[in-house]
Amino acid sequence: MSDQRQPGFDTLLIHGGARPDPATGARQVPIYQTTSYVFRDADHAAALFNLQEVGYIYSRLTNPTVAALQERMATLEGGAGAVCCSSGHAAQIMALFPLMQPGCNMVTSNRLYGGSVTQFSQTFKRFGWEARFVDTDDLDAVEAAIDDNTRALFCESIANPGGYITDLDAMAAIADRAGIPLIVDNTTATPYLCRPIEHGATLVVHSMTKYLTGNGTVTGGCIIDSGKFDWSASGKFPSLSDPEPAYHGLKFHETFGPLAFTFHSIAVGLRDLGMTLNPQAAHYTLMGIETLSLRMDKHCENAVKVAQWLEKDPRVAYVTYAGLPSSPSYERMKRICPKGASSIFTFSLKAGYEACVKLIDNVEIFSHVANLGDTRSLIIHSASTTHRQLTEQQQIAAGAAPDVVRLSIGIEDPEDLIADLDQALAKADA
Repeated sequence: MSDQRQPGFDTLLIHGGARPDPATGARQVPIYQTTSYVFRDADHAAALFNLQEVGYIYSRLTNPTVAALQERMATLEGGAGAVCCSSGHAAQIMALFPLMQPGCNMVTSNRLYGGSVTQFSQTFKRFGWEARFVDTDDLDAVEAAIDDNTRALFCESIANPGGYITDLDAMAAIADRAGIPLIVDNTTATPYLCRPIEHGATLVVHSMTKYLTGNGTVTGGCIIDSGKFDWSASGKFPSLSDPEPAYHGLKFHETFGPLAFTFHSIAVGLRDLGMTLNPQAAHYTLMGIETLSLRMDKHCENAVKVAQWLEKDPRVAYVTYAGLPSSPSYERMKRICPKGASSIFTFSLKAGYEACVKLIDNVEIFSHVANLGDTRSLIIHSASTTHRQLTEQQQIAAGAAPDVVRLSIGIEDPEDLIADLDQALAKADA
């Protein structure tokens, strides 16, 4: 486009990172199903391996289909670069890998998705990393948890499962004062509803498995780097600021500037961790992203209608949807996610745990699956599934108490969704 006009978000959903294939003219991004790439000559190969030239070596590191998706994600989030990987959990490890060392810690929200809580509190211990869980509404507690060994703040823009919205601007201000990056999981919001970099985030992570792909077919993760953090300022991030032995003493931040984190995540992270996104999964995700704004508008519209109906139902104790005026997150939503509060939320049944189980066993349109962000409406009892590994106290803090059910509202007719919940609630309450 001309220099005078920047393309809009919906245009970038379709055209970001996508160009006609130079060899065939194919308009859709081809699936480059190959493991390796032919070098022009020995000098070309050496330059690629020395990071002196950008190109393709081996599909564990780079692949043209995946590269198109990375460019699109960086564009949509307003970042300098992006790296795609095999899942959302892989993206979290990849985001922290260049920052952390044994003995280091990160300060993180206690409202994270249950699988993330387990990954952070249990698995990361094996790396010598500590996760310190705090209530991110208590900003004094967040600051108090930070010490000289803290290397990152971590939160979700919209928390799974309760739909709680984090004050990203306040978290970014704390991170700036501490000289550490703010990492934001933007899976539930997507860049259509929230762009964390505009609120001060350093890194944004996604489980692309969810709303971005939108059709429940493949898993994938992504890390987007704002390109704005000074990795050399404090000496806390030697992987990015100090000489890298595997590349003859190359300093990533000095050499690549705003793209230091992105290049390190490919040249070291994907090389050694091997959490590669396959090209077919990248292709599915690229196609899903093309309709993201259309789907998210419908997701949010339906979620408001279903949440409003549930809030008035006498069998329901409360609803957590941030799109309701009764929600503590409602005013914050207008600032952080002005287009809507996405489509996942929880509700509590007055009849308790057994009624939750009966409800789930009697829905007909809702699918009982451990996923979210699908075009189909989904339901799950988080305390006995996705948050099962947590203590009851942790479940309650995360918004997944035993009397709570999580919904992910799809794009069906909302009247059908309400009717399905109504008949299932009647059976659960009998």
